[in-house]
Amino acid sequence: MSESSSLFNQYQGNTYLFGSNAPYVEEMYESYLSNPSGIPESWRSYFDALQNTPAVDGSSSRDIPHQPVIEAFAERARQGHTQVVVASGADTELGRKRTAVQQIIAAYRNVGQRWADLDPLKRQPRPDIPELDPAFYGLTSADQETVFNTSNTFFGHETMPLRELMNALRETYTTTIGAEYMYLTDQAQKRWWQEKLESARTNPKLTPEEKVHVFERLTAAEGLERFLHTKYVGQKRFSLEGGESFIVAMDALVNAAGEAGVQEVVIGMAHRGRLNVLVNTLGKMPKDLFAEFEHTAPEDLPSGDVKYHQGFSSDVPTSGGPIHLTLAFNPSHLEIVNPVVEGSVRSRMDRRNDPHGKQVLPVLVHGDAAIAGQGVVQETLALAQTRGYSTGGTVHFVINNQIGFTTSDPRDTRSTLYCTDVVKMIEAPVLHVNGDDPEAVVLATQLALEYRQTFSHDVVVDIVCYRKLGHNEQDTPALTQPLMYKKIAAHPGTRKLYGEKLVAQGVLPPQGLDEMAQAYRAALEQGKHTVDPVLTNFKRQYAVDWSPYLNRKWTDEAETAIPLSEWKRLAERLTTIPESVTPHQLVKKVYADRAAMGRGEIPVDWGMGESMAFASLVASGYPIRLSGEDSGRGTFSHRHSVIHDQKREKYNEGIYIPLQNIAENQAPFVVIDSILSEEAVLGFEYGYASNDPHSLVIWEAQFGDFLNGAQVVVDQFIASGEVKWGRLNGLTLMLPHGYEGQGPEHSSARIERFMQLSADTNIQVVQPTTASQIFHLLRRQVLRPLRKPLIIFTPKSLLRNKDATSPIIEFTEGEFRTVIGEQKDAVLERADKVKRLVACSGKVYYDLVKKREELGADDVAIIRVEQLYPFPHKAFAAEIKRFANAKELVWCQDEPQNQGAWFFVQHYIHENMLDGQKLGYAGRAPSASPAVGYAHLHQEQQKGLVNAAFGKLKGFVLTK
Repeated sequence: MSESSSLFNQYQGNTYLFGSNAPYVEEMYESYLSNPSGIPESWRSYFDALQNTPAVDGSSSRDIPHQPVIEAFAERARQGHTQVVVASGADTELGRKRTAVQQIIAAYRNVGQRWADLDPLKRQPRPDIPELDPAFYGLTSADQETVFNTSNTFFGHETMPLRELMNALRETYTTTIGAEYMYLTDQAQKRWWQEKLESARTNPKLTPEEKVHVFERLTAAEGLERFLHTKYVGQKRFSLEGGESFIVAMDALVNAAGEAGVQEVVIGMAHRGRLNVLVNTLGKMPKDLFAEFEHTAPEDLPSGDVKYHQGFSSDVPTSGGPIHLTLAFNPSHLEIVNPVVEGSVRSRMDRRNDPHGKQVLPVLVHGDAAIAGQGVVQETLALAQTRGYSTGGTVHFVINNQIGFTTSDPRDTRSTLYCTDVVKMIEAPVLHVNGDDPEAVVLATQLALEYRQTFSHDVVVDIVCYRKLGHNEQDTPALTQPLMYKKIAAHPGTRKLYGEKLVAQGVLPPQGLDEMAQAYRAALEQGKHTVDPVLTNFKRQYAVDWSPYLNRKWTDEAETAIPLSEWKRLAERLTTIPESVTPHQLVKKVYADRAAMGRGEIPVDWGMGESMAFASLVASGYPIRLSGEDSGRGTFSHRHSVIHDQKREKYNEGIYIPLQNIAENQAPFVVIDSILSEEAVLGFEYGYASNDPHSLVIWEAQFGDFLNGAQVVVDQFIASGEVKWGRLNGLTLMLPHGYEGQGPEHSSARIERFMQLSADTNIQVVQPTTASQIFHLLRRQVLRPLRKPLIIFTPKSLLRNKDATSPIIEFTEGEFRTVIGEQKDAVLERADKVKRLVACSGKVYYDLVKKREELGADDVAIIRVEQLYPFPHKAFAAEIKRFANAKELVWCQDEPQNQGAWFFVQHYIHENMLDGQKLGYAGRAPSASPAVGYAHLHQEQQKGLVNAAFGKLKGFVLTK
């Protein structure tokens, strides 16, 4: 056999040690680099030969050089990633055995969790993993008492007999906690886990008092479910039975967080176990929950929501001081609450000036099928370590029922070994824990919280349990899972098993088990608190005051103009670029033009109008947060809020943001180029705005069409959050919209969808057409004592259209105009001669004006509706009355007839028409696609709809 073939065989025999799970070979090679004689002869020979030997696959002549691998190991060694020292020895056989011991330790760290006792139902035998058996490495029973040096390789003792080492490895990695962390690239984090797990052998050390407390929490979790099951038969509650240890975990987390200095915990979870968390963690009064079951709760919301979607907040005591708990409202779309929670936490962090999240903790609770199957999970994880969205690490829990919705076969629920494998994309460690071992659940939770606080990184506790009942209480899961539910039917329950254990240990007397259950049920019967007393009178320093915005009636009015002197002062600050910064020539020209706009030398364009709105707000103390996939520059290069020094030499240097330099004591201006995500980022910004009524929070889509990827957030939070949950929110969406021939996916922000969602003055739907309009609109959103989501259909071509510019006087006087009436003097002077009114919204207005000039049709007046919802009836009716002799009224739009605003505004228009007037439509024909993809066809359609606005009324005509 050749030397290269021998090396290849050696590699094949140890492949599980390589790739992403290569700690052992890295450590060995780094020792080789520093002291070749200090490692076993077999490995020294291997590395000597490897540096100059090509690798072969054993079956072909395809050669792959090993040198890049060697260089990578060498670089890691030079950077000090690992400092493991392998014991030396002249004896070849002893050296082989020492190597084998290192391999065994590496194997348990890497794949030990696959042999752990994790399933309470014990449905499957443990898998065959030869790498965990000493015999796999040539060690025999005769080696069991051989003492090996473990001082730098396994935490616990300087030296250990093989027998003791094997027991320690099994106790650490294969009992009721299975740890996954070896894929972490940060060596400090990896060693942290090794020390924490191995030094304690993953063995919980609870005092008798702590064990009694754990049992009390299990009693509460089981007691509530059984009480509800018998008292409210058949009603959905999405029971936690089988996963009661989750309540133990939440109790351990809250107490550990309090001791660690955390002052707020924000929890996001779907409906499984939600009612149990409300009562047994947050301290919701049972009588209030029962009132919801009995349909006697106060109905003070237009819509309301089911009980297992409701949020709640409370202040509870911990040994580290009071802590504020918030359970976020969540619709049935499972994981969609994840980014909302993260945004809420980031807002609280900013308010506290807590950049690393040491005082605020996000907690996300997942289902086993949902964490593996929902795309928003991946999108939210991708935010975790980014500058604009990080929250100091999230503690994730998985209530792992092992069945998902109705499927218990992993082959049907995911494509990975574990449901948690998605978190490996951000290298979050995972602690799998058997839900039948509540003490192990406590330990896993405490370790997770400590890791998060130490490294500001996400971490997962996967509680492997089961679901005693169906997906809801009306299901019969045995229909599809008979074997699993035979096991569940025979299972005595976690509380019973743990209670028997405590009785056997002498921690509780036998009668204490039933006495505790009876006491809990008695408390439920009386509707009393079932947790430590909630701190009803505790005053939080950083609580948000929403009272100025509650119960406010709609108004369009707000004083948004600014004095001319303030305009000029802000414009000068906004357009002054330090000499130390060299902008790109195009950006330099933009800012030179803006300086001229500020002085009144040329009209103000859209970019300047928007920037001046931002500048005036931060100067007045209103923070601004703007995020999107290209928000710093602006997708269409109109904003340039971030100036990049063209002569900068380092990546993190040479950035100048004028809006951060408006005044000495200004409010923050934050602009973020987000990850390529719509759903998670929009959910994050909604969560942020839900906890900050004083800031202007904006999410900008790269194209308005891209909102399609975040429609769930729009439907279930933005449009309905107030009527379902009474939650106000002032989030602003900027959605570029306009038909310029860019095809189906770059034209429409789907006005029709927002119009369909509009009711109860829940949102604002606006399409401004001038620079002064965006200025007043953005200021109105903050200055008005209302907090409603604002949907702005922003332009594309109008960004540089001179007709859409505005003189300075429109900024220093006036306000946002919901309707802009006829502007042409020749038409106004002969208002009684006007025969037709054309109403429109958006860019098409400028096409109509141009066509009217071509035709000389001064008997046609054009009305712009800038605010589509709430529809400005008073202003619109006033414009119609100016032209009382006009018998024809046409709605003209760029969008196809079945899209855009037509089907919704026609009723509003009809309501305001004068007697005898007829209403017609001018626009594209109905279409299944938002726009055509051929430029020539787009031009034909555009020409046709503009001509139709001035032609004979055709098709469907409404008459007043």
